[in-house]
Amino acid sequence: MKMWSGRFRQPLDPEFERWQRSFDFDRRLLRYELAASGAHAKALKNAGVLTADELISILQGLEQIGEKAAASAAYLDDPDAEDVHHFVEKQLVAIIGEVGYKLHSGRSRNEQIATDLRLYVRAVIDELRQGISELCDVFVNRAEQAGDAAVPAYTHLQRAEPVLVVHWLLAYIEMFFRDADRLADCRKRLNVCPLGSGAVAGATLPLDRALMAENLGFDGATANSIDATSDRDFVIEFVNCLSLLALHFSRWAEEMILFSSQEYGFIGLPEAYSTGSSAMPQKKNPDLLELVRGKTGRALGHATALMVFVKGLPLAYNKDLQETQEALFDAADTLLRMLPLVTGWMKAVEFHYEQMQQAAESGFMNAWAAATYLVSRGVPSRMAHERVGKAVQLCLERNCELRELSLSELRALSPAFEADFYESLKLSSVLAIHDVPGGTAPGRVRQAISTAKKRIQSLREEVHAHA
Repeated sequence: MKMWSGRFRQPLDPEFERWQRSFDFDRRLLRYELAASGAHAKALKNAGVLTADELISILQGLEQIGEKAAASAAYLDDPDAEDVHHFVEKQLVAIIGEVGYKLHSGRSRNEQIATDLRLYVRAVIDELRQGISELCDVFVNRAEQAGDAAVPAYTHLQRAEPVLVVHWLLAYIEMFFRDADRLADCRKRLNVCPLGSGAVAGATLPLDRALMAENLGFDGATANSIDATSDRDFVIEFVNCLSLLALHFSRWAEEMILFSSQEYGFIGLPEAYSTGSSAMPQKKNPDLLELVRGKTGRALGHATALMVFVKGLPLAYNKDLQETQEALFDAADTLLRMLPLVTGWMKAVEFHYEQMQQAAESGFMNAWAAATYLVSRGVPSRMAHERVGKAVQLCLERNCELRELSLSELRALSPAFEADFYESLKLSSVLAIHDVPGGTAPGRVRQAISTAKKRIQSLREEVHAHA
């Protein structure tokens, strides 16, 4: 029996009925539907709609549905269920009899799906934030293993200055911390309970909305029944958070692809996450990295689609909102599957520190340090820049590095050059002069590692508090 069939005399067109069903994809919300239904049943008991025995019967029936679903996926193969709400009602009546129909007293599927989706997104956020903490921990471990190794930093994809490998890897951690913070902010805004909102105007029974919210771990009840049943801002915001996380993974993947090429040679691709060529026996291809880069498009596409779904909808609930679910689920699945794979790849990747070091010590990566040397001896910055630029041009003509120019040649460019200039060109000196918070000087980087560890621990504690 349909949940709405009393008004209708003719059956639905069979093809339309199959087409408009959502159970094929919203069945994943079953655990949240059961939890929300349990909270609603308790509110019905307090409102005098259910007796104590009826409440116990309903709660036990809901528990059995969850156990049967966990025991066999075939249990969810119900071609007649219109959606997860209809499925639960059908199964509950089959288990406990007609008293199961009482569960829908005073509520609407509009508020049910709004509640289920909030519970789902909240759970995924907690899982993602836990995964981000594990990923950041791996980045910190790999950073510490690098010791005092250096690597070129790039601007405009051209070598710019040397940095510690630690400093380079910590740059990614900053992105991921921002992603975790955005997800936490999204969680705060979505963590209000729509139960008791009815179809649009509010429940028709004196339900204790605050108690239902508390039972489900929400911070409170939604403030307006019209907004509560039609709001999907939290879905849009969440998927936009996912798209930024995916975007950061894509930037990371692109850099790893470049650095794994023979032209760079900074990293060795882990075989467990790579494949070969069916034609060229020598090939090892960065498949995980390329798929990460490619699947980012899915998250970005879903973020756009969600806004298009909602942009023209009048208040309150419209069936169009059903379309938001598949976009949400696919975006969440994409990142949930991607995150542990990225973590595994980072554990397994091989860094070629010798090649990195060689690249960091050549190609005039110490030119700004050379200009800084002149500035420290009173030469105006713009003039120092020009003098070192001329020194670089001289080196290019002679195919040599700055350290290979004689002191007399340097003094012909500026009398401020002294014998101690060559010490300032050494990699250790170049790194050391960037001694500001956020810089790559070894002491600053050690502080950054310590701070990152504390932030990871704090993130883990936040996730654990929500468990």
